[in-house]
Formats: sequence, C-alpha cells, structure tokens
Amino acid sequence: MQELIDSGNFLALSRRNSALFEQPSHFMLSNGTRVDITAPGIISFSVKSPAHQKKRIVLSCGVHGNETAPIEICDDLVKGILTGAITLSHDVLFLFGNLPAMDIAERFVEENMNRLFSGAHSKGEGLVNAERVRAKQLEDAVASFFEAEEGIRYHYDLHTAIRASKNEKFAVYPYLHDRVHSKGQLAFLAACGVKTILLSESATTTFSYFSSYQYNAHAFTVELGKVRPFGQNDMRRFEDAKNAITQLITQDDYAPTVDINDLDIYRVNQVINRNEEQFELHFDDDTPNFTDYSKGTVLASEPGKQYIAEQDGEAIVFPNAKVAIGQRALLTVVPTTLDNLDV
Repeated sequence: MQELIDSGNFLALSRRNSALFEQPSHFMLSNGTRVDITAPGIISFSVKSPAHQKKRIVLSCGVHGNETAPIEICDDLVKGILTGAITLSHDVLFLFGNLPAMDIAERFVEENMNRLFSGAHSKGEGLVNAERVRAKQLEDAVASFFEAEEGIRYHYDLHTAIRASKNEKFAVYPYLHDRVHSKGQLAFLAACGVKTILLSESATTTFSYFSSYQYNAHAFTVELGKVRPFGQNDMRRFEDAKNAITQLITQDDYAPTVDINDLDIYRVNQVINRNEEQFELHFDDDTPNFTDYSKGTVLASEPGKQYIAEQDGEAIVFPNAKVAIGQRALLTVVPTTLDNLDV
C-alpha cells in the first residue's frame, strides 16, 4: 500500500490493476486517518472528531462513465488525502461508479446505472450484468458507511449532462416525502456554483434518492456542466465546486449562506417515458436543457400519443430519445418557490 500512499493514484490503480483491491483492506495514514478500501473504486476515510461535529459525507462520481469532470475532481481529492496534502475533519466515502464505462468513454456498458438503485438492480431478471452488480455494491458501500457511526449524513452524486444547458450547473433535489428542504444545503450548492434546483416530486431509482429515502441523508444529483472526454475539461469552470467540497470535508463547520431569491427553483411537471420504439423528440438534438416552450407545444411523440407543454414557460431537462423502452426520455419543469425551509 505504500505505493498507493506515495502516489495517491487510487482511481488509476482501480482501473488498471483492480485485483489489488478485490479483497477489503485498511491502513492508517501518518496523520491518523484510517483508510478502508472495500473494492476497486470504493475508498473511505475515517477521522476522530467530536460527536456533535460529526458529518458522514458520500461523494460519488462516474455512475456514468463518460462524465469525466466530477471523476477528475474526486480523483484529485483522494490523491490529496492519501498523500497528506488534504487533512479531513469528517468521514468521507468516495465512490467511483462505473469503471468499465470509464475505460470505453461511454455513459454505460449495458444498462444505465442511475436507474438501478433502491433495489432496482435485483428486480426483473436480477443481477444479470456488471452495472446491476455494481449498483448493488455501491448501495452496500453507502449502507455500511452510514450505519457504521452516528452523524449527519450527506451524499452528493456528481454528474455532467449530455447536452449544453441554459443553466450550466444545476441539482436535482430528490423527493423528500414528509421532510423539509434545507436552506443550508441550498447554500452549499450555491457555493458550488449550482444556483438552479429541480425539485423532484416522486420516488425514483437514482442514487441520490436511495440515500435520501433510505438514510434521511441530505442528498442530491449534482450536474456540474457538460460531458467532455478525460483531459478536455476546463477545470476553471469547476473551481467553485471543488473549493466548496474541499471546505466541506476539511472544515469543522463549513456553513455558507445564500439569499433564496438568488436561486432558480423549478419543480418537475412531467416525467415522459419512452414506451414505444418509434419515440421522437420534437426539437433539435442540440437544444439546451432549460429551453422553455409555450403551452400546447408538442415536445415528443410516439405512436398513439403526443406529449405537449401543459403551461407557458414549461422547460425541458434531460431529453434523450435513445433511452431503453420504459425509461425516462424527458423531464419538463416549471418555475416554483420554496417557502418552507429548514435551516
């Protein structure tokens, strides 16, 4: 493990020599931080801190293998922690999700992993491909981490979007059921440069919803920009996010503030699934996320059904006509407000 400590190259070793991490292992860094590696791409760091200050933070990336900027951010953070350049104040679990998809620079190999959480990996045909097996492994890692000790739980699932966006950085706030949205979390996202928030209004099988629902974690799907190949990201565009995350994990009580009026808040209005092979979106492939339409505009169609904008200003997010049959091909969102907030 000394080579790993000296270089910090956990992700590179996970991708190129995964056999090193097939068996769980742990060791101590010179600053007293405990390192636990449970599988390739899964590494956690534990520190001693007062119970009242304890945070348990999950940072996941690469659930889609071609979304490289968050992978590079997390890789740099792990290197810094292993080599001693970064000293943690809280326990952190890093998850590099879909390693084989990273190797082929694709979103996934066989199946979209971010539709396989909350047990979806084992439904239907069961654990029939590597993405399903990995989704379960990631769930198990989160469960072990959150259940190991008491503390406030956080999970930021970091992504970049397939297409450009009028609002470059945005986050999906999973459906909270009876819980209240957190102003403190909105402030943290704003510090990351994320000032557009989508409020989900239904249960989903995304990774962030799993942590939010199963463990009452502050959890988000965070879209930090547009998909680029490894090495082609302008990392200056991600400085705010990296700096805020670094402060979150290294400061005892990092608490940025935000004026809620500075945020763009949307709620999901329609979830449009692809139900037929002949599914079509009625706008250009390069149409940015958050492009809005007037009431009555046909947004998508398939045999026997048209999907239209139900109100003026209804905007599109995550359009993808090539998803598998039965999966979400488009979200539409409309502006809203948040009046009832927890601190």
